[in-house]
Amino acid sequence: MRDTQDGAAGADATIPRLLLDWYDANARVLPWRIGPAGRAAGIRPDPYRVWLSEVMLQQTTVAAVRGYFHRFTARWPDVGALADAREADVMGQWAGLGYYARARNLMKCARVVAGELGGIFPDSRDALLALPGIGPYTAAAIAAIAFDRAETVVDGNVERVVARLGDIRTPLPAAKPVFRKRAAALTPPVRPGDHAQAMMDLGATICTPKSPACGICPLRACCLARRAGTAAGLPRKAAKKVRPTRRGIVHIAWREDGALLLERRPDSGLLGGMLGWPGGEWGEDPADAPPFAADWVTLPGEVRHTFTHFHLILTIRTAAIPGDVVPEAGILLAAQEFRPSDLPTVMRKAYDLWRTTPGPWAGR
Repeated sequence: MRDTQDGAAGADATIPRLLLDWYDANARVLPWRIGPAGRAAGIRPDPYRVWLSEVMLQQTTVAAVRGYFHRFTARWPDVGALADAREADVMGQWAGLGYYARARNLMKCARVVAGELGGIFPDSRDALLALPGIGPYTAAAIAAIAFDRAETVVDGNVERVVARLGDIRTPLPAAKPVFRKRAAALTPPVRPGDHAQAMMDLGATICTPKSPACGICPLRACCLARRAGTAAGLPRKAAKKVRPTRRGIVHIAWREDGALLLERRPDSGLLGGMLGWPGGEWGEDPADAPPFAADWVTLPGEVRHTFTHFHLILTIRTAAIPGDVVPEAGILLAAQEFRPSDLPTVMRKAYDLWRTTPGPWAGR
C-alpha cells in the first residue's frame, strides 16, 4: 500500500494555497453555489440550497441535477415550503432523477428541520448526521460548504485527485480509508468550504477520469502520479461484479375516455413511493399479476433499464377497462390528471412504448 510518499507531507501545506488560488479564478458557476466573489463580499451560502443540492447530487451528475434544482427551488424556495408540500408532488417533481429513497428522506428531513428546529439547519457534522437521510459524506459537505467547518469531504472527484497526488495504487474500495486520510491532511483551517469545492471542481474539470489535463493543473508540481506516469490509471478499481438480469411484467389498462390505471409503489424498496404500472414481482421467472380479469394483449418489443445492481427487462401487457369494471386496487387517473413526467424513468419507458405501439390505445 502506497499511502505515504516522500515529499507528500511537505506538499500538504502548499497544495491548499495553490488550489484556492486556482479556484478563485476558475470556480464553476453552479446554481446552488456562492462563488469566491460572493464569499469575499460576505454573502453566505443558504444551507437549504446546499443541502438540497448535495442530496440531489448523490450518485447523480451536475448536468442531470441542474434542471431539477431550478424547478425545486422555484416551487419550494425554502425548507418550510418543502416541508408543507404534498409528498406526491415532490415525488412527481423528482421523477427521472433516480434513487427515489432520496426524495422520501428529503421530505422527512425538511419536516424535522421546519418543525423541530425552527427552520434552521444545524451547523455541525454530528448534528447534521442526526437528520433523516443525511449520511457522513452529506453531513461533512453541508458543514463545510454552508458553515465553513473544517470537515473532510470526499466524493469520487476528490478520491481521484488524492489518488493521483499521492500516487496511491491500492484499488477501490479498499483504498477509501487511505484517500480519506490524505484528504483530511490536505483540508486547511482557512476556507475549508471553498477548499472542498475546489477539490471537486479540479476533479470534474482537469483531473478527469480519462485524459487528465495535467499540463494545466495547478497542482502538477506536487503530483506524484504525474511524475511516475501513472495518473491516467488512477484510482485503480477492483473488478466489478456482473449485474444479473431480472424480468418483469407490467399492465397498462386504459379507458375509452383516456383514464389510465396506475399504482403507488410501497414506500420501502425500489422506486418506493413512486407511481407505476401494476405488475408482479421481478425476477428470473416474473409473476403475471393483472389488476383485473380481461383479454390482456402482450405488446411486441420490451423495455430495458439498468439499475445499480441489476438489469431489468419488462414485458408490457395492455387491456381496455370495460365500462362496468371498477378496479379494486390501483389509482384510476383521468387523462387531464396523468403526467408522464411524474413516472420514474423505467415506467415512462413502458408508457412510451405502449403509447407508440399500433392499437386502439395508440397516441393516448
